[in-house]
Amino acid sequence: MSQPTVLVIEDDTPIRRGLVDALQFAGYAVLEAADGRRGAVLAIEATIDLVLLDVMLPGRDGFSILDELRRSRPTLPVIMVTARGGEDDRVRGLVNGADDYIIKPFSARELLARVEAVLRRSPERPSDVRSIRLGNTIVRLDRGEIVEGGAARSTLSQRECGILRYLAANAGRAIARDELLHRVWGIDPRGVETRTVDMHVARLRDKLAGNGREAEMIQTVRGKGYMLAAEVEVDPA
Repeated sequence: MSQPTVLVIEDDTPIRRGLVDALQFAGYAVLEAADGRRGAVLAIEATIDLVLLDVMLPGRDGFSILDELRRSRPTLPVIMVTARGGEDDRVRGLVNGADDYIIKPFSARELLARVEAVLRRSPERPSDVRSIRLGNTIVRLDRGEIVEGGAARSTLSQRECGILRYLAANAGRAIARDELLHRVWGIDPRGVETRTVDMHVARLRDKLAGNGREAEMIQTVRGKGYMLAAEVEVDPA
């Protein structure tokens, strides 16, 4: 079986060369980009299994690339690689969908361990979903819009699409709030007390409601969490 392909987006030539050499020595296929614009194109279009993404890049910064990736390739694993080790930067990267965060300087051994760990977890990420339907209402997750009678009547945020995508990829199973925090927000839920998930679901239900019936697209399972209604049809990408 062929080894996974890793895209390295890093503008510092010695660091990029070191990353590429370490990955290739470990048996990975590697693509590389020295600036944010080229890196974004490869991240969106190339056949890859994981992205190592620097934050401070010429052309485009890593956070903007991460935002675009989570809209267009929501299941692609991303590890942020940066010298910016402040808590705010780490939280921003993880909340916006990064799978891990590694701070320079780091050893090749640590890098490879993190890459392997994220790739092991990646099969648990939801397979992509193009749209879901209930009655005359279609939610186009690839476009972030709710369509009724052939016309768009509301738009969805990236986070709202992420919630629906995860529920759709796990149809028939009640998803706990902690699992949604971990898989959609990228936050370790241990020790976290927050109503964020409930507030997002409430707003999402309001958008889905339309004439009232579609509010049941998302059901609350007492003591467990949320799940899609059994009547919702899921169209995989």
